[in-house]
Amino acid sequence: MPTVSKVLNGRSDVSRATRAKVEKLLDLHGYRRRVQPAARYPLIEIVFHELESVWAMELIRGVENVAKENRATVVLTESGTRHTPDPDWLPGVLQRRPLGVVLVFSSLPEDIKRQLRAAAIPFVVIDPAGDPDPDVPSVGSANWAGGLAATRHLTERGHRRIAIITGPGDMLCSLARLDGYRSAMAMAGLEVDPRLTCFGDFHVQGGFEQAMKLLEGPDRPTAIFAGSDLQALGVLEAARVKGLRVPEDLSVVGYDDVPLAQWSSPPLTTVHQPLRHMAEEASRMLLRPDDPGASAQRIELATHLVVRQSTAVLED
Repeated sequence: MPTVSKVLNGRSDVSRATRAKVEKLLDLHGYRRRVQPAARYPLIEIVFHELESVWAMELIRGVENVAKENRATVVLTESGTRHTPDPDWLPGVLQRRPLGVVLVFSSLPEDIKRQLRAAAIPFVVIDPAGDPDPDVPSVGSANWAGGLAATRHLTERGHRRIAIITGPGDMLCSLARLDGYRSAMAMAGLEVDPRLTCFGDFHVQGGFEQAMKLLEGPDRPTAIFAGSDLQALGVLEAARVKGLRVPEDLSVVGYDDVPLAQWSSPPLTTVHQPLRHMAEEASRMLLRPDDPGASAQRIELATHLVVRQSTAVLED
């Protein structure tokens, strides 16, 4: 029993092999820790693989809004890769015992899910990075519809050579936005030129580098759909370096609608992804009473196009 107690309490003085055996037995017998009364300073933890991007701030604000409503404190953790948190994060969260954990990752390893559930720590994945496992509650947004709306806006303005700089190729949100782009091109009777399809990293520098390649030569695109606002800012800088005017010579559409988008020059047409609302929904899911059917709850919020001054009708 002392060893079981150590495992349940996230103690570090248990070997990995012993911990795995105890967790397997607990899982086999359906053990779930009793939910303890809220701590004096209740916590909601949000875990990212990086805290550099501005969209991360929007997610943090959403968690903070719900935390304030419930007199809770927000804990920020940076851990792991964009796919999973680092295993070293787990003992700390088991010791902190937050009211719940919001994770900005595409998936969770089985051992992490099992230990969080055994410790009665609810968790929700916000999935701009991917598609969580069926047994993981999640909040996401309509990425395919967003990619479709962005590209249709450009085709309806007469653009035919439309490039896309989506996100990393191993992230399902990137692929969904790319699929939306391809669908809009097909709806307009346009072929997709593989030379105009690029994978970026959702950051300014990546958008700049990809745009510089796209804008070389005489057969450049007349419009670029960037899979994030940060990449779109990189596209705007590349256009400036190339001596192109936006939107007169090049139309640009971003994605996310972070606050910075309306202050770019020119203000950025973009797809509004409700990042703050996504984080609020995820946080509220953590604090709802236990529901046997809620463990696999999945919410997808709508996206919509916000038209500003970075796109124009293509003149013949």
